[in-house]
Amino acid sequence: MAGRPAWRHTPSGVVFRKVPAGVFRMGLSDAEIDAVRAIERAGDTEDTVEPFLSGAGECRPVREVKVEPFLLARHPLTVDQVRHWLPDYDDFYARAGTTAARLTGDLGDLLATWPFRLPSEAEWEYAARAGTTTLTFRGDARPGEDQLLDDFGDEARTAAAENPFGLAGMGSAGELCSDVWIPGFDGAPLDASPRTGDGPRTVRGGAADLYPWQGCDEWLLLLSATRYEHDSFTAIRPAAPLPPH
Repeated sequence: MAGRPAWRHTPSGVVFRKVPAGVFRMGLSDAEIDAVRAIERAGDTEDTVEPFLSGAGECRPVREVKVEPFLLARHPLTVDQVRHWLPDYDDFYARAGTTAARLTGDLGDLLATWPFRLPSEAEWEYAARAGTTTLTFRGDARPGEDQLLDDFGDEARTAAAENPFGLAGMGSAGELCSDVWIPGFDGAPLDASPRTGDGPRTVRGGAADLYPWQGCDEWLLLLSATRYEHDSFTAIRPAAPLPPH
């Protein structure tokens, strides 16, 4: 797997990567907003990005967050992997057992059954950025459909899609985080712990959930900083503590 260390949960087949400790600037930066505007000025948008920019406050203010090392699944749980815990699981959205599962009514059952946890928002964004400060880990260019990956049956394609932390498909399927949804980051923790409370959780990513794209700039969902409130279906990428030495 691209020569990177991996830990496998043998019963389910879930592969984890180590996300190293570090400090990063979380949120949609001024430079990233400028990069989105530059994409629009270059005529590389189908619609106006103004609704996205007007909602930028939901991803701000940018702040420095310290992240401790942890394990994160190489990709979201597939349909076949979910069936390890929920044998009767059926997925309306899936094309194959190797496709990222989109859970709806079964979500609570999975979270109550599996031995893992959801990543916090800060952990997710840190892992998605993988040491970069650009719109995606590939840079500030407009991401295209070639960056979508939500079927992980092809090992060569999955490996080619990995970011520098060895994680694939981040931004493709909408992935649930442990944080309750709160617009903006005022007063948010600086230690990558989740914000708790009542209400819907936060989702990151989701560009493949709207594929085939309809020309409404769905590529914006691939950006590392994009976040929104959980509404219906969601993919799941488990997190876990580092194994004992």
